[in-house]
Amino acid sequence: MSIVATDFQVDQKVVYPSQGVGIIVSIQEKEFKSQKVPYYVIYLEVSDMTIMVPVDKADSLGIRAIVPHEEAERALELIGEDFEPIPSDWKLRYQMNLDLLKKGSVTDIATIVRSLYHRSKVKELPILERKLYDSALKLLEDEVSFSLEKPKEEVETMIFARLEAQ
Repeated sequence: MSIVATDFQVDQKVVYPSQGVGIIVSIQEKEFKSQKVPYYVIYLEVSDMTIMVPVDKADSLGIRAIVPHEEAERALELIGEDFEPIPSDWKLRYQMNLDLLKKGSVTDIATIVRSLYHRSKVKELPILERKLYDSALKLLEDEVSFSLEKPKEEVETMIFARLEAQ
């Protein structure tokens, strides 16, 4: 097996937007259309699933390294800040938040959590939006807990303390 230049290394934790935090367990070459293609083999603990992602597609799928400590702290701060009101039309709001989730930065995910949490205090969220909120909250908890090296329960408490401070 030849050595391939990759952005990520074996045992590195990465974020797969809308899937969660995973760990690269190996980098393997598989034959695809009679060419050898390198793949990241990523284990996602949250869903107990192993996925294979072509190395050259990782960037376009939004796969990225866990954010540094400072960026995780900034995302937590963002949750407690004032924000622009969001559209009352839930379909428009859902699409805006879905687009943010696909971009997948930790601040985008924090923005979704903040806006949907506050919206849910005004009126119960439709089912699709509730699922989006739950996914974003889980992603935020996972990434921040890995970045800050704190237990998920502690990070969840930190998130809700900031949300409820508004």
